[in-house]
Amino acid sequence: MQRASRLKRELQMLSTEPPPGITCWQTEERIDDLRAQIVGGVGTPYEGGIFSLEVKIPERYPFEPPNIRFLTPIYHPNIDNSGRICLDALKLPPKGAWKPSLNISTVLTSIQLLMSEPNPDDPLMADISSEFKYNKHLFNEKAKKWTREHAVQKNK
Repeated sequence: MQRASRLKRELQMLSTEPPPGITCWQTEERIDDLRAQIVGGVGTPYEGGIFSLEVKIPERYPFEPPNIRFLTPIYHPNIDNSGRICLDALKLPPKGAWKPSLNISTVLTSIQLLMSEPNPDDPLMADISSEFKYNKHLFNEKAKKWTREHAVQKNK
């Protein structure tokens, strides 16, 4: 019951006062299966892209973090090919930084920040991480190309 009422409040907040560049909504009538979109930040290789994410809310939420993954392919050192995200706020302590005081909005904002400021020292994709560290120009070119191919809405 606590989970349902908290999720209702969070979804209400996300619809009335969404963080800039972020939207989140529930799919059909399932309150534990959400979708989110993050707009690529200005001045980043993801600019102009709209990235879709799947947000699954576990039974023990808010005592366990939501399971979030990218549905839109993204070229990023902390996000793998299945869309899994390496971010402390998505993991329980001692390895992670999830706390029940965090919410979906703060986690999505953290993911948005990670998109604009990758953490090459805690990568999921070692090759992309070393490219980010040692050949930033090539990294930016590839990330922009992936954004154009996968995240930019094409007018049909």
